[in-house]
This record gives sequence, C-alpha cells and structure tokens, in this order.
Amino acid sequence: MSGSTLKPRLQSDMKSSMKSGDKARLLVIRTMLAAIMQIEVDERIELDDNRVTAVLDKMTKQRRESIEQFSKASRDDLIAIEEFELQIIKEYLPEALSEAEINDLVEQSIQTVGASSIKDMGKVMGILKPQMQGRADMGKVSQLIKSRLDSA
Repeated sequence: MSGSTLKPRLQSDMKSSMKSGDKARLLVIRTMLAAIMQIEVDERIELDDNRVTAVLDKMTKQRRESIEQFSKASRDDLIAIEEFELQIIKEYLPEALSEAEINDLVEQSIQTVGASSIKDMGKVMGILKPQMQGRADMGKVSQLIKSRLDSA
C-alpha cells in the first residue's frame, strides 16, 4: 500500500530546513515524520496519504488542546510554540473546509443516512470522517451533528 506523496514531501522539506538552518521548522517536520514512522514500524506497513493525513490531523488536535490548556494557565510562551507547530503541520493538510461546506456535508450525510435521532450519529460520522479528515475539526463537526439530530 504505497502512493504517498506527503511523506516524500516531508522528507524533502526536512532536508531543505537542514540546509537553510531553520531549526524550529526542522524540529516540527522531524516530529511529524517520527509519528508516521512509528505507525509504519508498529504495523509493518507503509502509510498512504490518507493515513498520513489522519496522523497529521491527530497532531493538530493535540496542538489545539494544548493551546487551550496553556491559555487557561496563561502560558503565552508555550502557546506561541504550539501555534507555530500547528501552523507548520497545517501546511501539509488539505485545504480546510469553510463553515458553509461543513454544514452542507453534514446536511447531506444526515439525509443520506436518514438519520432521525442521536442514535444515528455513528452512521453520519462514518460518512463524514473520510471526507473531512484533516480538513475540519471533527470535534466541532460532532457537536454540529449532535445539535442537528437533537433538534430533529
């Protein structure tokens, strides 16, 4: 299962960062590659772009959660680091969906599944996750689905 373009791009950007002496960027790229390689070693597979995107999406979620926690603790120094890392990780993810696009996809999925109650949420998420992975905050999407199904 190959066909990844993200991983070679990351490796190329890592070399460029080394040559240019951009140590901060280099550290973030190495962190991303390490997370990808860890899964490849553990599962003895080579990740395709979808799995790489899922790994990077998970890393963005971790950064957002850290920023939230550091905000509560008034740790502006740590917030700056996490925001910098988040910015670099986002460079490798597909373009983010707009609010309108997210709402449209949620509505289409609810209609496709015929969801009528919160019990159908898993079916709706099953359709949406592959379409939105790396392009939307799935936590917010989940809340949006819940609010739509609660009012249905």
